[in-house]
Parts: sequence; structure tokens; C-alpha cells
Amino acid sequence: MELVVALGVIVFKVALVIAILLLLPLPLTWLERKIAGHMQQRMGPMRVGWHGLLQPVADGIKLLTKEDHIPAEADRFLFKLAPILALAPPFVVFAAIPFGESVSVLGNEITLYISNLNVALLFVFAVIGLEVYGVIFGGWAANSKYAVLGSLRTCAQMISYEIPMGFAVIGVVMLAQSMSLLDIVRAQTDVWNVVYQPIGFFVFFVAGLAEAQRIPFDLAEAEGDLGAGFHTEYSGIRFALFMVSEYVVMVLVSVLTVILFFGGWNGVLIPLPPLLWFLLKVAFFVYLFMWFRFTFPRYRYDQLMAIGWKVLLPLSLANIIISGVVFS
Repeated sequence: MELVVALGVIVFKVALVIAILLLLPLPLTWLERKIAGHMQQRMGPMRVGWHGLLQPVADGIKLLTKEDHIPAEADRFLFKLAPILALAPPFVVFAAIPFGESVSVLGNEITLYISNLNVALLFVFAVIGLEVYGVIFGGWAANSKYAVLGSLRTCAQMISYEIPMGFAVIGVVMLAQSMSLLDIVRAQTDVWNVVYQPIGFFVFFVAGLAEAQRIPFDLAEAEGDLGAGFHTEYSGIRFALFMVSEYVVMVLVSVLTVILFFGGWNGVLIPLPPLLWFLLKVAFFVYLFMWFRFTFPRYRYDQLMAIGWKVLLPLSLANIIISGVVFS
């Protein structure tokens, strides 16, 4: 009976996480448009619902009812598979993400994570790297020069930025003496890692912007020179899957930033519930993603590559050396 209950709890957690991630783009698209509007001295969405609150619902209906167009010369199998490949890895990663220690429900302790992997950090980087295959397949299968260029840009961009992103967290692993995300948060009970690892945080967050393909690093879908990049030929629900993937990756990078460098659910000064602390920190970094999008211009592609190889990679290596000397 206990086994059945335990399995039921796991299934419920998985279903809850999937439901939340699938619904997240609804409030986030509305919030991003409002932030853009206020930064540009305009109102943003106002027509559908109070202050445009129902605009994401209207967009969802539009995407669900639009024609599902597939180019005549496209590889139909890969064309259909690509959005799923882009969406699945970010969802899988959340199986290893903790949102807190545990809560008591009807006298039972329920952990706020699906699994506690002792190599969770390695699992996260291994799985999230697979997301690029969806983008590459989508651009290649469309048989369009703009889409292919976008997918090739993505491939080079991910290689260039995932290396310093991985190096940036080595100092955090040194401090926690573990790759378990729970242990990393517990090690920050007194002092957050950002105090000891400011360079690691900078490299990780900038590389995270590139990983999420957000401005100023959205060269894979630069509308100025590639139409819409790798998803130029996509429409309807398949286009929506790519957009959901982008928002989920943005939230994932924000969550990892909070867990690795900003104490996770550990609070300071104000006695708030740990889960609320965690959500507030994540919301702050999601806001930064949106703020940067409407503040910074897009880099040229040679500048994008130069930042990854000539700035972030040397900084991440220097951070490893300094951390090794200081914390050994």
C-alpha cells in the first residue's frame, strides 16, 4: 500500500510540473508584452479582457486553429519531430529540480522535488544540451535557406556558450562538495554562492541568455536577416511548441541561477516561507530576461562568437583556477 501511495505522489508531482510548465507561457507572454509596453511608454495589451489579461488565451486559440502548413519539399518526419525534440528536454530537466525541502500535508511529509539525484547538476547539463537537436532538425527539415542558416547558427552558439556555462558552475561544486542541487542549496544557508562566485554567476547568467536564445543573443531567429530563423516555415501548434520551449528554458535558467548562486529557497532578513522566497527570486530573474530583451540591441554574429570564446571562456577558466586556489 505504501508503494502505491508513493507512486501516486510521484505521478501527481510529474503531472503538476508538466501542467504548470505548459501553462506558464500564458501569464509570461502577457507580462512580457506589458513590460515592453511600459518601457516604450505605451499601454501594451488592453483590448481582450481587463488590461489585456485574456490576450494570451486569444493567441492560443489563434495558434490552435491556424493551418498546419508543411512545405512541399520538407522532410515531413523530421519537420513534425523537431518541435517535440525542442520541448521535451527542458521538461525532463525539471524532474531533477528541487523547489524546497518538504511540506506537511495532512500529517504527511511531501518533498518539493520529484527526485534527488546525487549528480543532478550533471544530469541537467546533459539533458538540456539535447534541446538543440530540435532546433537543428527543424531548420534542416524545412528545406529553406533561412531556416538552415538559423539552425546552423544555433548549433555553433550552443557549443560556444555551453562550455563556459558548464565551467562556471565548477566553483559552486567545489564549495558544496556535491553535484546534488539540494546539497548546493543547503551549503548556502549562511552565505549565498554569489558572494564567493561573482565571476561564475556573471558567466553562467550571460551564457544562460544565449542558451535561451534571448536578445541580445537570439541570432538563431534574427528577423532582420533570417525572417524568423529556424522556425520560419512553422505555423500553428508546431510554432507554439517552439515558443513554449523558449519560455520553459528561460524559466529553467532562472531557476538554476537561483539554486546555484542565490541560495535557492534560503531567505534573508524577512521571514517568508521558503517556497515564496524561491518563487520571488525566480520571478526577479525572469523579469531580467524580459528587461534585457527590450533594452539591449542584438549582437552581430561575429560579436556573439567572440564573447563566448574570447570573454566568457577565459573568465570561466580563471574562475576555476581562483576557486581552486582559494577553497583548496
